[in-house]
Amino acid sequence: MRWTVHSEKPLYTDRWLDIRVADVEVGEGRRLEHRLIRSAPGAGAVLLDGLGNVLLIWRHRFITDTWGYEIPMGAVEEGETPIEAAAREAEEETGWRPGPLRPLLYTQPSAGISDSEHHVFVAEGAEHVGEPVDGWESERVEWVPMERVPELVRERRVVGGSTMNALLYVYATG
Repeated sequence: MRWTVHSEKPLYTDRWLDIRVADVEVGEGRRLEHRLIRSAPGAGAVLLDGLGNVLLIWRHRFITDTWGYEIPMGAVEEGETPIEAAAREAEEETGWRPGPLRPLLYTQPSAGISDSEHHVFVAEGAEHVGEPVDGWESERVEWVPMERVPELVRERRVVGGSTMNALLYVYATG
């Protein structure tokens, strides 16, 4: 059943988030207020080295107080395409410039509460160009064997939805 949106009102807005309340009809005249978050799209990259390894960052997420591996990913800036953002984020967060990127997957990581959309690309190869520009993004950057992906998911060392989707997709499709 398709929900009907009668109105949306902002509750809080800044440059990163637009939190709203929507008056929605969910069928048979039943209406409710539903909170939602609108945000800019994100883009990320899976960088492979051709030797069976993937470049990941190891970082802490204060909101959940957890550590985990992630692919480099961030917001698509004004005037930037998702593929340009993925290349920029990869280089800024890892110090590695990706080879030619190609689309890997598109995901809506929290469609029940947010319109966030993530565009993930993959590159076969990367060139080390220096230290990460955003050194505060992670504790370390490392090449991790793709064969370890299921183990890392099982051990909760990969928990972010877009990272997990991308890595398991690459693992499953070779």
